[in-house]
Amino acid sequence: MKKMRQLFADSLGELQDVRKLSVMAMMLALAVVLGFYATVQVGDFLKIGFAFIPNELTGMLFGPAAGGLLAALADIVKYLVKPVGAFFPGFTVSALLGGVIYGAVLYKRPLSLKRVIVANALVTVFVNLLLNTYWLTVLYGNAFGALLPARMLKEAILLPIDILLYYTIARVLGRARVFHSLQGAAK
Repeated sequence: MKKMRQLFADSLGELQDVRKLSVMAMMLALAVVLGFYATVQVGDFLKIGFAFIPNELTGMLFGPAAGGLLAALADIVKYLVKPVGAFFPGFTVSALLGGVIYGAVLYKRPLSLKRVIVANALVTVFVNLLLNTYWLTVLYGNAFGALLPARMLKEAILLPIDILLYYTIARVLGRARVFHSLQGAAK
């Protein structure tokens, strides 16, 4: 527990560096843009998107506090810029938790496929599958069990794609030393 508290404290410290805040702002803008242009609505309750990439990068580079904050802000900004339906704070909580999980698993640790798998699997199961399905039942009144099978299929298909996509992007950025001056985590 002490390690986790220190991880959050270090992550909060990242928010005091102007250069790092500017990178986080760019990640926020990228998350918003990907949320609009790289998202496909498959059905009433299924959406496929790639806005998780800047959220995961932020968690990896700046920790769970910064990752959660950025993901929650991205959710709110996406709604403010292009509102679709009513705003529901449950999805903002889900976004925040996803950013925290990415940061808790990836921050201050060398990039490895195993860590990326663990981070994405945790977010997929606990946030995307369970929590977001619950929010949909609260929002639309559908039975949890009725929504779950289609969402399980979608998440089972997307999980390996998300893992490979993120791992490839993080490795390429790490090798190009894009974030080297910020933090050496993306090696």
